[in-house]
Amino acid sequence: MKSDVTYDLLIIGGGISACVFASKYLKNNITKKIALIEIGRGLGGRSSTRISKRFKGWKLNHGSPNLNITNSNNNPLLKSYIDELIDNKFIKIDDSEIFFLNEDSNLEIIKKSEFSCGVNYISLDSMSELSKKIIDSNNLKEKIDFFFETLIVDMKFNDKEWLLTSKNGDKFKSKYLICSTNLLLHKRSLKILNLNQIPLRKAIPINNDKKIDLLLNFLEAQTFIPRLTFLIHTNENYSYKDYYSKKQRYFILKNNLEKKYRFERIIFQRQDNHKLGIVVHSKNVELINSYISAKDEEVFKQKIITNFNKLFEENSVVHKLTFDEKISIMKWRASQPSGIAVPLSLQFSGKYRIGFCGDWFEGEGFGRIEGSILSALILENKIKDLIK
Repeated sequence: MKSDVTYDLLIIGGGISACVFASKYLKNNITKKIALIEIGRGLGGRSSTRISKRFKGWKLNHGSPNLNITNSNNNPLLKSYIDELIDNKFIKIDDSEIFFLNEDSNLEIIKKSEFSCGVNYISLDSMSELSKKIIDSNNLKEKIDFFFETLIVDMKFNDKEWLLTSKNGDKFKSKYLICSTNLLLHKRSLKILNLNQIPLRKAIPINNDKKIDLLLNFLEAQTFIPRLTFLIHTNENYSYKDYYSKKQRYFILKNNLEKKYRFERIIFQRQDNHKLGIVVHSKNVELINSYISAKDEEVFKQKIITNFNKLFEENSVVHKLTFDEKISIMKWRASQPSGIAVPLSLQFSGKYRIGFCGDWFEGEGFGRIEGSILSALILENKIKDLIK
């Protein structure tokens, strides 16, 4: 990246919030020069899909497998956008079975949990494809320069212009900046990026902007839930005990069972080749620490299969696994914000030409895709006429 190229707008992060903001903003500002920087290999963020290079033909949604939209406040902005996604055939109602597993591992059909509140929607393709389609909508993809596998480690603001530096030394200049990730704003960046000062705090010293000071104060108190995700590629002959044929099937463990087996939820995902992929989510601290300190990853993986088989030993619909199933492991450093949410009133600083969106803002969608989408729509609505 040449440092003499200046963008009108630069977006950090490639999750659903960033994609929604970019597509909506470009629709009204098609002549603007925009870039998107993402640390991962593609779009999606925590709502992404693992397309395995090692195991050909597998696509496993290893973050959020669907969208839970409550919109109990009947926000017309959010309703209109969800209707737009449905009309474009990007998403549809998710009528997959959702079960709670009780203490005896028996099935209880449920209607409400943190993973199934409001109306559930599912992408007609993979979750990563949903983000791509959102960017592609209105044929706007070619209007954005994408920089994947790029980690920003330094931020500066001089003379009404942002200068960002990546870990590899690449420079990016922009008149305006949008942060859909808050890594560069949060104290966890010090450890993750091996820095002495939070990048945004370094760029904007204390007492220079009241909004920025308040935003950083709220983020100081915000915590994040780390997670491990196990992606199980089952053998060709693996199937359900019954004749369930829908794309996904969800099993959510009650608290006592989650503590016993260290799994949070288990999602079966039927592949295009009709094989069954299994994604196991865990936020158990002991399990995460056990993985970090494991000397033999294969032994650790065998323990996961053992726990899975014990959990479903007497289950009426799920078969046990053999010990030759292949497992990939995804470690999320900051899987989901929790605790204190950031007020939406702090989304934009005109003085420093910077805006923010993501599921870390206040509202009923806090910590979920609903919050990601709504905060992006609100931000775009606020600043669409401000960026010149």
